[in-house]
Amino acid sequence: MRTETPWGPWDPAPLAEVARRFAPLRTPWWIAGGYAVELAVGHAFRDHADIDVTLLRRDQLTAQQVLAGWEWWAADPPGTLRPWLAGEILPHGVHDIWCRPGPDEPWRIQLMLDEADGTDWAFRRDTRIRLPLDRLGRVSGDGIPYLALHVQLLYKAKSRRPKDEEDFTTALRVLTADQRAWLTETITLAHGADHPWAVRLRRYR
Repeated sequence: MRTETPWGPWDPAPLAEVARRFAPLRTPWWIAGGYAVELAVGHAFRDHADIDVTLLRRDQLTAQQVLAGWEWWAADPPGTLRPWLAGEILPHGVHDIWCRPGPDEPWRIQLMLDEADGTDWAFRRDTRIRLPLDRLGRVSGDGIPYLALHVQLLYKAKSRRPKDEEDFTTALRVLTADQRAWLTETITLAHGADHPWAVRLRRYR
């Protein structure tokens, strides 16, 4: 779905194309955002204004390898965009990168940098929340890695935009009991026990 932004139009690359580009990486990566929810649910159910790929911060330069020849722009500071230079290590606090094939092209891929501590993933908004890296993602039937559903919903819990509410409502039907328990606990820890999603999760049967 093509959309306009103050920094130019978005026309997200197809999921299959993104997967082909990142497949050669030997470091972890996952499809994130709404596409991750759809991969977990097993079918498409809404339009997407972008497509997100999550990498570990320590592996960030691998993105420049698989997107060689593209433009990469970092949200530094958040709410602005500036060129991400070749070989530059982005600091903590900068975790959002927009990518396009050239200056006259629309934005095609958004990169998100996640934190890791040894073999553990750490939630960047509250580092008390952690998971072993080998439990952070899943793999679709087509071999595409994506963020585990409960992890992706934790990220979406902060904003609760209309699309996030739709994702949560759709995903609630397929979350396992263990995933619901983890998500309830982590949303409560990060956002309080009265967060609407935590309330719905506790009532869900």
